[in-house]
Amino acid sequence: MNDPLPRLALLFLQMSLLAFGGANTILPELQRQVVEQNHMMDAHTFAALFALAQAAPGPNMMVVSLIGWHVAGVSGAVLTMVCMVGPSSVLTFLVAGAWYRFRDAPWRKAIQKGLLPVTAGLLISSAALLIKATTLDWSLGLLTAAVTVLLLTTKVHPMLVLGGAAALGAVGVVG
Repeated sequence: MNDPLPRLALLFLQMSLLAFGGANTILPELQRQVVEQNHMMDAHTFAALFALAQAAPGPNMMVVSLIGWHVAGVSGAVLTMVCMVGPSSVLTFLVAGAWYRFRDAPWRKAIQKGLLPVTAGLLISSAALLIKATTLDWSLGLLTAAVTVLLLTTKVHPMLVLGGAAALGAVGVVG
C-alpha cells in the first residue's frame, strides 16, 4: 500500500516553516519535492494548478490544497492545508508577543530588513520556475516576455491579461 497522505503531511509540515512571505515563496522547493523528488505530478500540471490558484479569488495558498487534492482527493486537500497553516500559525502565536514587545529594537528591524530581499529572491525564483515549466516552445517564451513587459510598464489589470490568454488558448492560438 502506497498511501500518499503521510508524504504529503511531512512535506507540508516542513514547508509551513519555510514560507516567509506566503506560499508563493516556497514554490521552487515545493515543485522540486512534488514533481522531481516524489513524482506526484508533472511540471506542467504543477504550473497549471498554480495558475488556477492564482486566478481564483482568495488567498495565494490555494495552490497547497490543489496539490493535495490532485494527489489524494479531498483528504489530501484538507491535510495539506492543515499541515501548511498549522505549524506556522502556532509559531506565529508563540512569537507574536515578543515580536511586538521588541518592535523598536535594532535587532528586530535588522531581521525585518534582512527578510525583505530573501522574500523577493524567493518570489523571483518562483517566477523563473513557472516560466521554465510553461514555456514549451519559442512562441510561448516570446509571449511570456511580451506579457512581462506589458505588466511591468503599464497599469493594465493582470486579470485582463489572464482573460486574454484564456481566450487565446480556447481558440487554439496558444497552448
